[in-house]
Amino acid sequence: MKVPFKPGTLIYPLPAVMVSCGDEPENYNIITVAWTGTLCTEPPLCYISVRHERHSYDIIKRTGEFVINLTTEELCRATDWCGVRSGRDYDKFKEMHLTPETGQVVKAPLIAESPLNIECQVMEVRPLGSHDMFMARVVAVDADERLIDKSTGAFQLNHAGPIAYSHGKYYTLGQKLGSFGFSVKKNNRHNKK
Repeated sequence: MKVPFKPGTLIYPLPAVMVSCGDEPENYNIITVAWTGTLCTEPPLCYISVRHERHSYDIIKRTGEFVINLTTEELCRATDWCGVRSGRDYDKFKEMHLTPETGQVVKAPLIAESPLNIECQVMEVRPLGSHDMFMARVVAVDADERLIDKSTGAFQLNHAGPIAYSHGKYYTLGQKLGSFGFSVKKNNRHNKK
């Protein structure tokens, strides 16, 4: 039986990503974001939503750039810490022993320890209420070569131990249940894993 529940954003789990920003080492910062996702494949577009009062908000609005850094089990503590501490008070790269790395296109730093860095340039800032959505073009992607399958060229994030965020908690991903299209393939039992 279903019961009424207050309206809210209950779409979980979500990716927990670290977004790096800044255009000079003196103003580099990291913000943890769960409000992020894909907007379009061609051209590649994504978004992050950020509260106005967050330190990174003004940096991203001024520079028009940011990097979405995917997170892993090894980065879980840093992911959480960068979400609860302010860049006004801390150098998050230094405090979490993370390495800023130069990207291909944007001035915002990559997080070297992240398995995948998505370099973004802001196209539009859309005010929504508690958050503004930064809609962005993906201008470059930087992948850990150890996670690229040599035979297929596919990026295998699942080998890096990705994490997800659900109702205030971080989780590892569980067992694979199938691959896209497995439900309609003729030999279903071999395509499940």
